[in-house]
Amino acid sequence: MASVKNLKKDINYILGDIIEECYMWELTNPKADTKKSQAVIEDAIKSFDSLLEKVNAKKVEDKRAHYKSVQSDLEMVASKLLEKVNKL
Repeated sequence: MASVKNLKKDINYILGDIIEECYMWELTNPKADTKKSQAVIEDAIKSFDSLLEKVNAKKVEDKRAHYKSVQSDLEMVASKLLEKVNKL
């Protein structure tokens, strides 16, 4: 991983794209119930907050391992959210 700045950008872009995908689904399916898509959006926002909190943690012993775990958490969260989006 190149930097903390790039990790923060990745978190923002990936979860932002998932939220955008939910809004596009809502626009293309105006008669569908949006409760599930809104739940995915809420999960993405909660995940965003949680991941940024982990990135900004000050008292970390091994920073390299910590940031790698945050990166893997991001990948895991993103894949779960994308599965939910695909089920809409």
